[in-house]
Amino acid sequence: MLAVSFLPAVPADAAVLVLLSGPGDGLAGPAAAADAASGGALARAATAARFEGEAGSIVELLAPAGLSCQRLLLVGTGPAEKLDALTAERIGGAITARLLTSGETAAHVDATGVLNPEQAAHLAHGGQLRSWQFNPYRTRLKDKQKPSLAQLVVVGVPDAAGPHARLAAIAGGVARTRTLVSEPPNILYPESFVDKALDLAGLGVELIVLDDAEMRRLGMGALLGVAQGSVRPARLLAMRWNGTGRDDVKPVVLVGKGVTFDTGGISLKPAAGMEDMKWDMGGAGAVTGAMHALAARQAKAHVIGVVGLVENMPDGNAQRPGDVVTTMNGQTVEVINTDAEGRLVLCDAIWWAQETFEPEVVVDLATLTGAIIISLGHEHAGLFANDDGLAEQLRSAGAAVGEKLWRMPIGEAYDKLIDSDVADIKNVGPREGGSISAAQFIGRFIKPGVKWAHLDVAGTVWATKPGAVHDKGATGYGVRLLDRFIADNFEG
Repeated sequence: MLAVSFLPAVPADAAVLVLLSGPGDGLAGPAAAADAASGGALARAATAARFEGEAGSIVELLAPAGLSCQRLLLVGTGPAEKLDALTAERIGGAITARLLTSGETAAHVDATGVLNPEQAAHLAHGGQLRSWQFNPYRTRLKDKQKPSLAQLVVVGVPDAAGPHARLAAIAGGVARTRTLVSEPPNILYPESFVDKALDLAGLGVELIVLDDAEMRRLGMGALLGVAQGSVRPARLLAMRWNGTGRDDVKPVVLVGKGVTFDTGGISLKPAAGMEDMKWDMGGAGAVTGAMHALAARQAKAHVIGVVGLVENMPDGNAQRPGDVVTTMNGQTVEVINTDAEGRLVLCDAIWWAQETFEPEVVVDLATLTGAIIISLGHEHAGLFANDDGLAEQLRSAGAAVGEKLWRMPIGEAYDKLIDSDVADIKNVGPREGGSISAAQFIGRFIKPGVKWAHLDVAGTVWATKPGAVHDKGATGYGVRLLDRFIADNFEG
């Protein structure tokens, strides 16, 4: 990602100068000064491009006469009264997207008199987030396709360095998640996922790893049933961050589905698009990235992230439709469809987390159902909760960072849909309300009195086109949401 720095003034040798302007009559501040120095060229270019100051809109001049820079960008901020953190991030993302492969290595954004420190910090944050790309396996990229921009310098708002330090820690967590979600399945599998998380110990995160034998001893028949068709052994990884300085604070537990590749098992998925199932561990990726962010910014909270890691394959030892497995808490599950495997992983991971850490709040994230994409598209993740207050805390956190949630219903009528004739519960209900019955399944493994929310993020962890602060591919969805949720509700 981009390196970010803050300076009091634009250096004389700045090759790329970025100026900001909102809607209204004429240019002001640094933009007006640049227009005067260029003999009105900037204003003429803005008029020719029909620039009206919309947030993220850009007018570009190359080698402008009268100025020492080689490239000048005029970027819209939108109305001043609407210039919030998300808008600032969108502006930063637009600047990075325009310059990322331009051949330029640094950009100076003159925000003097335009942005306050918080806005400037978020502009830099958006620029950092948008700069992330995943190219380690592309060996034949042309020079024009390779990212060149390495540094974003925000000028005229020196006090922005403080708030940006916290955001940079969060950006590191987002980058970790995006990398995990992007890795091909022959590189990222349960054991290597754990290996890639070991460096969290350097941030002060305590790690606990359970292998096949330990999970078998604990009776995690549902999770292990999913994994039994793969040569890759399952793992359960717990990550603890306690920044409270106390041992008596109940932790918030975050649980992520970590199916590192999902063929569907015996209930085999169609071949077309199956390669996308490398990101079926998006929930686990988000939880791991959130733990990175919390530890990197030294959050004053007690949080534990738990990820159940399996690969779902269809070999001769694979779980069959019709099998009955016994979960860690003793409930039996009739496996109707082996492609409804995420809930089998989550139920054991969630029960183990409750038994081990005795939390009062559990939030799970999972790329659980295609049905949630049919319901909500790619704009919102689905939110299911047994507590109205918790649901609102999560919704509010998501709105604040641009990772939107839409609350879906749960209830007794839906719960009946997963009653089994041969076991305590079956792993799928009817086609109708598929996301809801999946949530109901997980809800049967929540202890009485525990506040619980389930986020179905199947439509939001991967994008087929660039967004304001992400490129095509892994979005890192969930990291900023979880970080904000913890910051708003569990830090003093």
